[in-house]
Amino acid sequence: MYTSIDSFVKLWESEARSTQRILEACTDASLQQSVTSDHRTLGRLAWHMVTSVHEMLSRTGLKFDGADPEAPIPATAQEISAAWTKTSDAMVQALHDQWNDSTLQEETDMYGEQWPNGLTLQILIHHMIHHRGQMTVLMRQAGIKVPGIYGPALEDWATFGMEAPTL
Repeated sequence: MYTSIDSFVKLWESEARSTQRILEACTDASLQQSVTSDHRTLGRLAWHMVTSVHEMLSRTGLKFDGADPEAPIPATAQEISAAWTKTSDAMVQALHDQWNDSTLQEETDMYGEQWPNGLTLQILIHHMIHHRGQMTVLMRQAGIKVPGIYGPALEDWATFGMEAPTL
């Protein structure tokens, strides 16, 4: 659970950049990729990640201009990526403007439970990482090179002049 706005924002900005890299690697055609017909498409996952920022944090009373969870999935990967940037930047600004460190201790109703706002921020980051992982699988299936996030992706080893680890 976060106890300071600055510690959250520092990690958020790093993780948000990683998410931006994933979104920028997507193509319009790849947005239709899914594991099976009864699972979310890559586009649906990406849009869910974008809209979840506003959906979750608006429950805490934080006010900012974010992507509407009821809005249709944008037709292009670029629109989703741009919405991510706008939503993420607006959320960070709203945190600085509307909250302070003591606000992180306040509890809010989150899906029928009482969560401290600092916990909601932690879960928001974990939620983003969870869906980013799902997206990378669909990106591979769609034939897209996945950016290395916490370490090199398979294709990155060659740029280091090294062989990829044995599978």
